[in-house]
Amino acid sequence: MNKTIFVIYKDTAGYYRWRLVAGNGEKVAASEAYVSKQGAINSASRVKQIAWDAVIVDSTN
Repeated sequence: MNKTIFVIYKDTAGYYRWRLVAGNGEKVAASEAYVSKQGAINSASRVKQIAWDAVIVDSTN
């Protein structure tokens, strides 16, 4: 079974970013740019910690 993973990478401008990749290889989320690798890692860790408790809000009404 493939797992969902956070991938930390360096973009073409030299900034660090993360993307969330589902077990089937689909990219499901992406971060903003960070100057440091640690900044990108911290952001991915924070999203991982809080996302399970997130509520879906329909603002289309």
